[in-house]
Amino acid sequence: MTSSTRRTVRLGLLFCAPAILGLLCLTLYPVLASFYWSFCDYRVLLPPKFIGGGNYAHLIYDDIFWTSLWNTVYFAVFSIPLGIVAAFVLALLLNQKVRGQALYRTCFYVPSVVPLVASSVLWIWLFNPQAGPINDLLRHLGIANPPGWFSDPAWSKPAIILWSVWGVGGAMIIFLAGLQDVPQELYEAAEVDGARAWQRVIHVTLPFLSPHILFVVIMGLIGSFQFFTPAYVMTGGHGGPVDSTLFYSFYLFLAGFADFKMGYACAMAWILLLIVLGATLLVFKSSARHLYYAGGEGGDGP
Repeated sequence: MTSSTRRTVRLGLLFCAPAILGLLCLTLYPVLASFYWSFCDYRVLLPPKFIGGGNYAHLIYDDIFWTSLWNTVYFAVFSIPLGIVAAFVLALLLNQKVRGQALYRTCFYVPSVVPLVASSVLWIWLFNPQAGPINDLLRHLGIANPPGWFSDPAWSKPAIILWSVWGVGGAMIIFLAGLQDVPQELYEAAEVDGARAWQRVIHVTLPFLSPHILFVVIMGLIGSFQFFTPAYVMTGGHGGPVDSTLFYSFYLFLAGFADFKMGYACAMAWILLLIVLGATLLVFKSSARHLYYAGGEGGDGP
């Protein structure tokens, strides 16, 4: 190695040093520390005490752990498909050549960039059982006893799922970008062959958007298992009523920062990592043959 090359390497490492140090100190060390603490009885204020797999064994018998996992799976199973359908329909509508197209796109995208706390407070008011606009509308439609929403265990999760649909602007933009790449010749050919509008959507649009749908599903899956802020704000930090909105990340937060069972919370975090990793790999494996890429790679084409 010449002196000029060594100097270039040294300068490169020097410029990269802040990022490397940040990665080591703020990412790698916390990850390794949390893995060790997951095998410890660690109460934050006292030194960690190694207990082996005690935390993981305790999770098996923790009813609240299973309740939080069920709440999270319930939320993911309903919110992800509902959000994808809403985003896809909006993208189709906003892809039409109409006057004021940019304004409409902006209006539907803005809710997705509203701060989570602000939107959560807004929906608390909208879902107010006594004075909320939603229940007022339902009463005007003839429903004498509208749902209690966040005060009713049967309706608290559906209320949060409805809130999640309000913020599908990000997925809508992804689908809208994908629609720009669909060749118009295919639509024209399908129309000449007698295909109706819904048939063109199913046999032309959906295959071309399959990579975008996969991306939205994966991101939605990861986001669902990390769902925390809206549930915390909407329930006042309690996960009620009757733990119906106590999601996995919510319970992890309470275990680590309310009960100071940091070792137990670290064990939950690593279980969460395995769940998300397994679910993501399952989605990739099951969707591989249904993907179509315009370049010719992937599964079956349109």
